[in-house]
Amino acid sequence: MTDSKYFTTTKKGEIFELKAELNSDKKEKKKEAVKKVIASMTVGKDVSALFTDVVNCMQTENLELKKLVYLYLMNYAKSQSDTAIISVNTFVKDCEDSNPLIRALAVRTMGCIRVDKITEYLCEPLRKCLKDEDPYVRKTAAVCVAKMHDINAQLVEDQGFLDLLKDLLSDSNPMVVANAVAAISEILETSPTAQQSLEMNIGTINKLLTALNECSEWGQVFILDAISNYNPKDDKEAQSICERVTPRLAHANAAVVLSAVKVIMKLMEMLDPHSDYITMLVKKLSPPLVTLLSAEPEIQYVALRNINLIVQKRSDILKAEMKVFFVKYNDPIYVKLEKLDIMIRLTNQGNIAQVLAELKEYATEVDVDFVRKSVRAIGRCAIKVEQAAERCVSTLLDLIQTKVNYVVQEAIVVIKDIFRKYPNKYESIIATLCENLDTLDEPEARASMIWIIGEYAERIDNADELLESFLEGFQDENTQVQLQLLTAIVKLFLKRPTDTQELVQQVLSLATQDSDNPDLRDRGYIYWRLLSTDPAAAKEVVLAEKPLISEETDLLEPTLLDELICHISSLASVYHKPPNAFVEGKASLRRSLPPRSQSDSMDAQPASSLESPTSNVSSAPQATVIPGADSLIGDLLDMDLGGPTPFQQQQMYQQMPQQSQPQQSGVVDFLGGEGLDSLLGGGGGMDSLGGLGDIFGAASSNSYVPPAEVWLPASKGKGLEINGTFARKNGQIFMELTFTNKAMQPMVGFAIQFNRNSFGLTPASPLQVQSPLIPNSSASASLQLNTSGQIQKMDPLLMVQVAVKNSIDVFYFSSMIPQHVLFTEDGEMDKKEFLASWKEIPTTNEVQYVITDVQHNADTVSQKLRNNNIFTIAKRNVEGQDMLYQSLKLTNGIKVLAELKIAPGNPNFTLSMKCRVLDIYTGIQTAYDTILHN
Repeated sequence: MTDSKYFTTTKKGEIFELKAELNSDKKEKKKEAVKKVIASMTVGKDVSALFTDVVNCMQTENLELKKLVYLYLMNYAKSQSDTAIISVNTFVKDCEDSNPLIRALAVRTMGCIRVDKITEYLCEPLRKCLKDEDPYVRKTAAVCVAKMHDINAQLVEDQGFLDLLKDLLSDSNPMVVANAVAAISEILETSPTAQQSLEMNIGTINKLLTALNECSEWGQVFILDAISNYNPKDDKEAQSICERVTPRLAHANAAVVLSAVKVIMKLMEMLDPHSDYITMLVKKLSPPLVTLLSAEPEIQYVALRNINLIVQKRSDILKAEMKVFFVKYNDPIYVKLEKLDIMIRLTNQGNIAQVLAELKEYATEVDVDFVRKSVRAIGRCAIKVEQAAERCVSTLLDLIQTKVNYVVQEAIVVIKDIFRKYPNKYESIIATLCENLDTLDEPEARASMIWIIGEYAERIDNADELLESFLEGFQDENTQVQLQLLTAIVKLFLKRPTDTQELVQQVLSLATQDSDNPDLRDRGYIYWRLLSTDPAAAKEVVLAEKPLISEETDLLEPTLLDELICHISSLASVYHKPPNAFVEGKASLRRSLPPRSQSDSMDAQPASSLESPTSNVSSAPQATVIPGADSLIGDLLDMDLGGPTPFQQQQMYQQMPQQSQPQQSGVVDFLGGEGLDSLLGGGGGMDSLGGLGDIFGAASSNSYVPPAEVWLPASKGKGLEINGTFARKNGQIFMELTFTNKAMQPMVGFAIQFNRNSFGLTPASPLQVQSPLIPNSSASASLQLNTSGQIQKMDPLLMVQVAVKNSIDVFYFSSMIPQHVLFTEDGEMDKKEFLASWKEIPTTNEVQYVITDVQHNADTVSQKLRNNNIFTIAKRNVEGQDMLYQSLKLTNGIKVLAELKIAPGNPNFTLSMKCRVLDIYTGIQTAYDTILHN
């Protein structure tokens, strides 16, 4: 009879009976009783009252009984911590048993008992087991070190277990090595202090590679993951590791294959991209990835998500394997959608005909989600391969003729993008699109159709009627449709002002007076003011030529892609998110691909470069890929039709002609006396923006001035006290000084001199102080500084040593210059320059700080920082958090890029910075902290 009988009992009040059986002299009866206890524990009954009786059964030679008792002990030791101490002696004794299975069982159970009192007693038995003669015991003890580190990290580090664990990497048994690697990886994930003790070197890596051939498949996965975290010193070392890892690509286990791919993808970054060895590796990587697609659907999906990352990084690996990504009729929907995505990434001029034929076939499938994605894919092909655009448009028109509602709607959405990519080329199809207006019921399709009507209003005779038909249900429309309708009608008015005045007034009234949506209201007000004040300017803004859209709009942002390549074969590569985005409390170091060995010298820049401006960032090659709107840095080239930055807007509006009255050429002031003035409580004296100058960044800035400090006390200055601070005014640095005479005699002949300092600060003119300075009186002086003096790196970096002379003596003092007064007014980067710079600066240069207790929202933070020459390049909302991307420039030309993460309701902000010069980070962080708290 099987042990299932122990789970079927319905007896009540059996604790007493079990107690008697556990204390029986008969071994079989004892074993039966323990099995009953374990069965009760498994189904959720509380049998903790039997703790002492069960623990007394530990002292037995019977391995089966000992396992059962240890199982009970693991479950109840935490709740019975005082009584559990009696088991320690048995553990110690079992760790010296002649049977290696019992020794291993004891050490495994020790690691699972999470009781601090017991943990301290287990150090000696664990130390012996780590040096045990039997490999089974050693491999079990290795895992126990990781478990004990989780319970009490300090104890493990103090007792030297990390060194013993590192010694196991040289063990003769490959399974011991694999378990040691797994334990080390676990410890490094949670303990930054263990990094130095467990740091890998080429000797250790060679030992791991030797063990790799003899390990079990999961041991191989652990070893390959550890190797992927090692950065070789040069390309020869990288190539050597690649050669020894490549055979793993032929393994039958998908996890081993993907782990090997991860190692090779990472190390390929260090090798010469034009070498024959890279070509050979690319050929070798293709077959194993293709093989993964013949596995069951779940493994296929994981493989496809990883292949998606690999293709974005190196599309040449699978460029000849398009057919394996063609969809099969019995593929699950999640596999179909993923294959479709990869097909588009691999599409080129050579295979476009084949791909288009497939996509057209897919568009007639029964699965609605798959059909929608297929139609969108045809549009993406048109945008990606210009030579095939006409065939794609023709295919889309054929699909529209099917009159299948959701197919028509998706086709209209992608045709809008094709119009953006190829202006004045395919507009002849607009009439066909307009025939399907009545069938559109999805917001995105309606918004796309409205955009087409507004953009090509001059070609559509009844454009006003079409837009008016949408306007009838304006309040019921989705916000996306309302915003698009407002812009389209304003475009129509600017193109045909005479017969659309009533229509534009109607939509502006609906947007500004009847709507609760702030985005819609604000856009309505701006259009209203522009049209009232300067229709010519409105025409330049609203009808401006739009930039062509990118061929790939959904690529991952490059730094994120590099990080995810380092996480191939993990959950991060399936979610396409870094681990800290979905694992709570995950704060491990951000992984990045190693730099190419020959470019190491270029990436490194000594701290002494503070003495001269950094190399001009704008000379870097421009990004060839515009990241998607779902990426963070990608928003810098965002989807708002390439709108100018606040600085560019300010420049644009300053160049417009200033007019006291609205222009009348061809456009009447259709607002009459009830314009925006009355809505805003308006009055006269507005600027050319109708009083909205501050929206476009034209407001005056107020730089923060720190409170004055005592730089020279009277006791050290022979009666002269100097108070002062630094300020930035009108683009210049000023030293604001107050001299107080506390001596008994007047003072004259004041002069000042600076020692060499980190930023070359020196007086721009002689010091002017009221003379004579009579006793018990004060005089203020504002001393302009320039940065043309001699440079010497100071410690601390921002210290300035000053000498002041007067008729009594020469006095010396030092002061700390606030970092923010060194931020220049020309620190605002162009979006593309920012993106190129962010990618160019190594990830190792990125640092992160937390700024605590900030009582401001994203908009006020942005304005405060702008007032101090920290410029917000772009802002976007990601999963409820505001992300501000910022740039600043120091007087010596060093540029700093920053990302400020603001979560609603959380007063703690996360500041990430990138710069080529590491020494300035502390000063910049202090500047942020000071500005945001004052």
